[in-house]
Amino acid sequence: QLQLVQSGGGLVQTGGSLRLSCTTSEITLDSYHMGWFRQAPGKERVPIACITSSDDSTYYRDSVKGRFTISRDKAKNTVYLQMNNLQPVDTAVYYCKARDPNTDYEFWGQGTQVTVSS
Repeated sequence: QLQLVQSGGGLVQTGGSLRLSCTTSEITLDSYHMGWFRQAPGKERVPIACITSSDDSTYYRDSVKGRFTISRDKAKNTVYLQMNNLQPVDTAVYYCKARDPNTDYEFWGQGTQVTVSS
C-alpha cells in the first residue's frame, strides 16, 4: 500500500511558524487532489486545506484561513502546508492525503505531530 511521506512538524511557540511537506516517489502528485487534515486529541480528523489537480485552486477551513497556505512544487513532487501564527488550538497530528480525481482512490501520509505551546 502506497503511503505518502511527511516531514516537518514539531514543537513551536504561539505565533510561530512551521512548514509541513508531503511527497512520494511512486505517483505524480500534481495529478491528484491534495489535502491536509488534522486530528486533535479526542477529536475526529478534519480537512483544513486542499489544492485541486485541475487548476491548483485552493480551499481552507475557516479556522486556518489567512494563516495557512497549501502549495505544490511540481519539480519536487511535493506538497507543502505553510503554517504561520500558530496557536495552541492548532495542536494536532497532521496528515496529507492524495485523491485520484478519476477513481477517488486515496493515499495517506503517516501523520506528523504539531504542538504549539502557549
